[in-house]
Amino acid sequence: MISMSKAYSIRQLRMEGDSIAEISRKLEVSRDTVYKYLAADDLSPKPPQPRRRQSSLDRYRPLIESWLDEDERSWRKQRHTAHRIWARLRDEAGADVGESTVRNYVRRLKLERGAPSERYLDLDWAPGEAQADFGEADFYVGGVRTRMSFFVLAFPYSNVGIAQVFPGENAECVCQALRNIFEHVAGVPRRIVFDNAAGVGRRVGEAVRATEMFSAFAAHYGFAYSFCNPHAGHEKGSVENKVGYVRANLFVPVPSLSSPAAFNVRLLERSMALSDKPHWAKGESELQLFVEDRFAMSGLPPAPFAAVRYEVRKADKLGKVRVDGPHLYSSDPSLAGRELVCGIGATTVTLATRDGAVVAEHPRAYGSAPTDTTDPASQLALLCARPGAWSNSKVRSALPDGLRGHMDSLAKADLKAELRLMRDQAAESGWAATVQAMAAALAATGRVDRASVAVGAARIAGGAVSYDEAVDLSAYDSALASARGR
Repeated sequence: MISMSKAYSIRQLRMEGDSIAEISRKLEVSRDTVYKYLAADDLSPKPPQPRRRQSSLDRYRPLIESWLDEDERSWRKQRHTAHRIWARLRDEAGADVGESTVRNYVRRLKLERGAPSERYLDLDWAPGEAQADFGEADFYVGGVRTRMSFFVLAFPYSNVGIAQVFPGENAECVCQALRNIFEHVAGVPRRIVFDNAAGVGRRVGEAVRATEMFSAFAAHYGFAYSFCNPHAGHEKGSVENKVGYVRANLFVPVPSLSSPAAFNVRLLERSMALSDKPHWAKGESELQLFVEDRFAMSGLPPAPFAAVRYEVRKADKLGKVRVDGPHLYSSDPSLAGRELVCGIGATTVTLATRDGAVVAEHPRAYGSAPTDTTDPASQLALLCARPGAWSNSKVRSALPDGLRGHMDSLAKADLKAELRLMRDQAAESGWAATVQAMAAALAATGRVDRASVAVGAARIAGGAVSYDEAVDLSAYDSALASARGR
């Protein structure tokens, strides 16, 4: 390759009558170069071409690409790493090549192919269409810092996003959140795109499987729905971004929830207020664009949908029923052994007799720790805020004598600290295991400390550990005795 000024000189000298040999000698270029630039029809600038060097891995390229093709159909956490490709080449193809060489080759190959994670479509969303997803954030519930879920319905056309906070991500929570939002905006989106998430439904290949409750909810309100492809959250990037925006702007610092229902009512207006700004791309106010979203929505049905799942459960000998695993809900002791209808909503569980008479309504419990609505633990959150009520509380009367006497003797600040310890551990391990662990720690050490209670309660809640053979600890005793004698 020579400079364009030299190419110009070749042509000029030839036009002046110089021979090929003379031009070659004067410009110090080969005769072939002179012939090349005299014969060239187009000397326009050319885009740079990458120089690709030959690699010892080129002969394995079809095999490597077949593995990468397979990865595109696999879960992103079960795809080939460069190390795994190197290991397979070594073990299955007998390739004698260094791992760093494979890493560099695979990186270049992925860039040439365009990694799946880099393939995005600029999607067009019409007014009245929406996207839905969940996020997580911390909240103070009854004074306890708790990780909860929040549901966001985003309207990509206007960039408006509306949030609702719930303790779970099941069908009851999704349907209740959507109902709250529909009633607030006085309309129903034409179509909603959901993540491939449990609770609402799942996309398995080309088939979409929705839960019974959500199918009934969608039929009731008359909207179309679809699920984005697995591992393709970018198909609903608007709501993905809105989840982070809501968390940063509405849940920092960590908010307190004394009443989740009241908090959600305020959250509807606060979510809308976030859109009192120009659209990032269209320049118009997001709230003004949302008017077009509303205009494109369908109307509300005559009656609202009751997001409640019904199950028939038999009460135990104390009149309690078990719902969602470790959670017990009390009815009336006179109903022991009878079948009760459990109405399970997003935040409440209602118990009724088979003829429809409501017996009790309780807050719905979530999580893996066992709960019982008759447990004194239900008073702990309020008691931590009002320790002056200790002497007449159900918590105090439910404690064993030794632990009760110990806590009676504490100063107000120390009592409050131990009540908080009890509250936090009961949420983790359950009331009974926590009380036993506190009593055991007091008997063993004369005090109640968080570490001892946590270990003891976890052991009690998890069950006793049994060994196939008796464990002989005499060697440890001897070693400790020797250490003390030094």
